Amino acid sequence: MADDLNWLSATQLVKSYKKRKLSPVEVTRACLAQIARHDGAINAMCLVDEKSALKQAKASEARWHKGKPLGAVDGVPALVKDLILVKGWPTLRGSKTIERDQAWNQDGPAVARLREEGAVLLGLTTTPEFGWKGVTDSPLTGITRNPWDVTKTPGGSSGGSSAAVAAGYAPLALGTDGGGSIRIPAGFSGIFGHKPSFGRVPAWPLSPFGTVAHTGPMTRRVADAALMMNVIAKPDARDWHSLPYDGRDYVKQLSKGIKGLRIAFSPALGHAEVDPEVAQAVDKAVKVLRSLGARIDKVDPGFDDPGPIFRVLWWSGARALLGRLPAEKLALLDPGLADVVKQSMQITPEDYFDAVKARGALGTQMRQFMQKYDLLVTPTLPIPAFEAGKLSPADDGTGKWVNWTPFSYPFNLTQQPAASVPCGFTKAGLPIGLHIIGRMFDDDGVLRAAEAYEAATDWHKQRPALKG
Repeated sequence: MADDLNWLSATQLVKSYKKRKLSPVEVTRACLAQIARHDGAINAMCLVDEKSALKQAKASEARWHKGKPLGAVDGVPALVKDLILVKGWPTLRGSKTIERDQAWNQDGPAVARLREEGAVLLGLTTTPEFGWKGVTDSPLTGITRNPWDVTKTPGGSSGGSSAAVAAGYAPLALGTDGGGSIRIPAGFSGIFGHKPSFGRVPAWPLSPFGTVAHTGPMTRRVADAALMMNVIAKPDARDWHSLPYDGRDYVKQLSKGIKGLRIAFSPALGHAEVDPEVAQAVDKAVKVLRSLGARIDKVDPGFDDPGPIFRVLWWSGARALLGRLPAEKLALLDPGLADVVKQSMQITPEDYFDAVKARGALGTQMRQFMQKYDLLVTPTLPIPAFEAGKLSPADDGTGKWVNWTPFSYPFNLTQQPAASVPCGFTKAGLPIGLHIIGRMFDDDGVLRAAEAYEAATDWHKQRPALKG
């Protein structure tokens, strides 16, 4: 049992703390030991604060002994992506351009909520520079690797969080998703990742990439993500985009099942090329959903590839963020990101506003399409994980990571809730993800469907064969 403490779910841990069968201190020590054993090979952590973590765990232990936990995740180890502010820790965003020597005196909203409810914050997870791409490597922290095969990428940009959760470092992690950055690494790393409806989880400061960026949970179990949503969806006045807090309990909604739900299944969104092993696994997953009582229609939502829209908006964000850096700092950037900044200089105001208009039309189209369906399912990714250190399977060095992520960024443009749940493995042992997209604001529906699928399968029970 002691050897497996780091693998227990948040839900299991809270139940054990309540019965005084486990201590947050021993669980935290187990998680820190797992990091020490394996992160030399995986490189998912860019900061580990053992002293602070143990101090938090001891305080949690004392609260549990008194029967007075702070909240729903008291004593549960958690990790934070190095794009989100954490008081006392330098949030360097994977970049050599950020000055370490400055005041780090605020928690981002999701971190603040986790801290208020007693989560034990272990450290920061790696990100590509400013979260700009769908894999995780940076000039500052090097290459992050996939626990299932360290020669492969865990995806990105929340690849440090996905690799850490998959490797048993902690049951909970925060990720951000501006074009797939929670779902891409969840799919490649064999974990669950949920991109909430835009504004459902408050975020501050606003992402430089604007209103395509979401903050959400990354976990090994769907129930843990729902538990995390109960915490991080609470209000924060710093985010003026945030939705009104409605007090819903995401955990209570999980058991409703999916019988009678209308689900659209789009194997390729009408334009993507999908690896046969991925397609086969997703087909089987859809059959499971049908067996659980869902009504499945094989249908595409009917939009053309919105990659050009996304590129204009995303590249413009990169320009606003980095286009005015002095030459000596520009020289420190990831070359691929520097190329994106260079390309962005060709974007005109007319291009930008045309993209905003086209995005609005896409959002309207999806709102209308989702009137007919409760959910849309697709593959999370068209391919399995590829070689670590590459930008894309055929890396041409031009920053075109959007080309191999056709299922994720459309739903950042539309701001809908979407999640990736494990649905199989390739013959080479690499994870495959099922992508579940909900109606706008229906995070409950996405989590319910993912929970129903998870309960009917065993993919979430698999662990990578870690060495050392």
